[in-house]
Amino acid sequence: MRVPVLVATAAVVLAAVPAAAAPARAGAGAAVPGPAAVAPGVAVPGVPGARAAAATLPCPKAKAPKVQRSPRPTPPPSVPEHQAVGGAALATPGLVVPAGAPAPPAVTATSWLVADLDTGAVLGGCGPHEYATPASVQKLLLTATALPRLDPKQMVTVTNADLRIAPGSSAVGLVEGGRYTVETVFLGLLLQSGNEAANVLARLVGGPDGAAGGVRAMNEQARHLGALQTRAVTPSGLDAPGQFTSAYDLALIARACFANPTFRRYALTERTQIPAQPALRRKGFQIQNENQLIYRYPGALGGKTGFTDYARHTYVGAAQRDGRRLVVTLLGAEPRPMRGWEQGAALLDWAFSLPRDASVGRLVEPGETAADSTPASAAAAARQPRAVAAHDVRAAGLSEAWPLVAVAVAAVAAVGLVALLLRRRQRRT
Repeated sequence: MRVPVLVATAAVVLAAVPAAAAPARAGAGAAVPGPAAVAPGVAVPGVPGARAAAATLPCPKAKAPKVQRSPRPTPPPSVPEHQAVGGAALATPGLVVPAGAPAPPAVTATSWLVADLDTGAVLGGCGPHEYATPASVQKLLLTATALPRLDPKQMVTVTNADLRIAPGSSAVGLVEGGRYTVETVFLGLLLQSGNEAANVLARLVGGPDGAAGGVRAMNEQARHLGALQTRAVTPSGLDAPGQFTSAYDLALIARACFANPTFRRYALTERTQIPAQPALRRKGFQIQNENQLIYRYPGALGGKTGFTDYARHTYVGAAQRDGRRLVVTLLGAEPRPMRGWEQGAALLDWAFSLPRDASVGRLVEPGETAADSTPASAAAAARQPRAVAAHDVRAAGLSEAWPLVAVAVAAVAAVGLVALLLRRRQRRT
């Protein structure tokens, strides 16, 4: 009666094999992320519902002097799918850094993120998907929208409507009726954060709908890039109800800008000449790049500064070192004890010190998010072999050896069948 027992045992093992998880290994599926892959207190990418620890890590904060500031506008409700864009570990209001990484520098920014411009790897962040107001770093979204659509040599005439900006806000000095090349307007936008320059470019992009059409195109561009938490209301970033972004979204937008060689040239331009307007009896004048990173940080690639009462100081900066190009974005900062660009420089130094394969998430590619504003990465993941939590593999006791188990079971079954046939033949004899 030993043979039937062997056959029954083989059947039980065979029935258990389909329930076991397929191995996660190179060439057979995504690697299984474990709690050691991310900092404590953040979700584990690829393992739904898994978290490294219950507590959220607080972000290192520098003490800033108290200032008189406008009340923060109320952000829209958080959408879990939007907060998970780029990886589940990024859906935290606190700190997310690679396991074993040194503590990032203390800054006054309420949220920040550092990423690799080339690979898209996110190296760390503080509340990367938390809503904040952008101020003039929103001009990068306008640039990402307008730069591919406009001829830099095109001549444009400034209108009275273009000059309607908030009193005391930043301006280049363009004059009504003045004629300038599109390139000059872009340089005024990026070097001196000209709000009237933003109106001109938005009007050109908007066509018959004017600046309103340009803002609509900006929002379409944000959705295309995967910046689902970004909503532009003004082309310049001047405060307006309902206008928000996030540190993660800014990194997506900055990456699109730095992919354009014309933008890279503009961002590193130290000074340029705004041409005279003889017909209007206006002399030309020089403007300088107000982003101090390009003067004071080795390997700087440029970026954008911003400030409003609502937003406080905002900043985007990029630099290259040893073949790596990194970008930093920060929102809601105070200028003391460090100015915005200095906080960005400190975070860049920290990120450059990390291993090249360090990552807590990634910047999604343009067009990767679905039309209904949900991450299309989920659909892409469904096309990949399923990644399974490590404890599932251990519980099955099969891990990567499951094909050997299947072969062994089949061998046991075959031996049992042969033994059964021999026993029946003996009985007949």
